[in-house]
Amino acid sequence: MSSEQRHALDVTLRQSPLGTTTDVHELRRLFAQLMSSQPLPPDLRMTAAMLGTVPTVEISVAGVAPRHRLLYFHGGVYAFGSASLAAELAGQIARRIDASVISVDYRLAPEHRFPAALDDAVAAYGALLASGVAPRDIVVAGESAGGGLAIACLVAARDRGLPLPAAGFVMSPWADLTLSGASMDTKEGIDPQLARAAFVPRVADYVGDHDPAADFISPIFADLSGLPPLVIQAGSHEVLLDDAVRLAQRAAADDVAVTLDITSGVPHVFQAYHAVLTEGAAALDRASRLLSAELREGRS
Repeated sequence: MSSEQRHALDVTLRQSPLGTTTDVHELRRLFAQLMSSQPLPPDLRMTAAMLGTVPTVEISVAGVAPRHRLLYFHGGVYAFGSASLAAELAGQIARRIDASVISVDYRLAPEHRFPAALDDAVAAYGALLASGVAPRDIVVAGESAGGGLAIACLVAARDRGLPLPAAGFVMSPWADLTLSGASMDTKEGIDPQLARAAFVPRVADYVGDHDPAADFISPIFADLSGLPPLVIQAGSHEVLLDDAVRLAQRAAADDVAVTLDITSGVPHVFQAYHAVLTEGAAALDRASRLLSAELREGRS
């Protein structure tokens, strides 16, 4: 059944209107329209909030007594997406690790170039600590660009002397804005949604005059030593596959405990399709077991 699921998803994604334009305003409209067309699970509750000076959406799951906090960064190549549109996927993680979610509405490019998103991410994390939440009860997570931002946030928090969370979890991270991963080319056409051409204008929008290889822009080039345990997931049918692989290699070389989990035959952020793709739900289950173990370890 899973091969049929993968094929059906591939066909659906190849028909997505997101691939018809690179105009950022149209992308925002299309993405919001697409994501809003899917109703949220009835047990999810969203509340607009602020974490320090940063706008957020707080997400809770009915029936889950939250013992932990999931600080979540949405995807969208730093140019589109929002905290609320990421609620369903973030909520799937939260329900599995007995957490509530704080989804961060970081500023978007090109109106707000680097380091605006990173500044918002670190400010949100610092405010969460200042609110009294123990770092051992926090998981920092994100998907796609939000995954790269989550890693950059951890590196910046370490450099600023902030206590680090129990773990980090990133799905299909965009961690190399130089676009130098081999899979950017070898997986083109195999990836049903993304291609190099989609990333090039977004790099310029986000990076501006900065070096795209800078540590806080492309964390595969950063020193990751001292970071908490990381769980990195990706699909074999995505152009960002090598971003995940090289990020895990960088972490391992810097003595960070890291789990690299690659699922064959699935696309970018395949976990978001957990309702129609067996591999998506299974990947979320695997990651959540690892994250729960780290959260328990932090309390021991």
